[in-house]
Amino acid sequence: QVQLIESGGGLVQAGGSLRLSCAASGLTFSTYTVGWFRQAPGKEREFVAVSSWSVGSTLYADSVKGRFTISRESAKNTVNLQMNNLKPEDTAVYYCAATQLRIAVPSQSVYYYWGQGTQVTVSS
Repeated sequence: QVQLIESGGGLVQAGGSLRLSCAASGLTFSTYTVGWFRQAPGKEREFVAVSSWSVGSTLYADSVKGRFTISRESAKNTVNLQMNNLKPEDTAVYYCAATQLRIAVPSQSVYYYWGQGTQVTVSS
């Protein structure tokens, strides 16, 4: 049974940093494309970042480009999202998701496995 579990969320002041982690059981991230998505209150869930390590492709949403970095720790089978220079508009529940498609795509519909999410709150 596949499980994705996010951690690392919390409350931080604007300009601060957080690192989110997504731990997997039942699958190995090296052969999957893994994405991060977020949903702010009253808004639809949106794409944040994705990486397909098997093909060496990474994409970021324009709103986080230059501030967020997606990476993988193979020994721990985790995927991280390093978030720097956080802004109040980054406040959301953050989800990791995985798909067997070997292409970095921002479309949520192709992601089959999803975590339960972790709350990130950025105060001004």
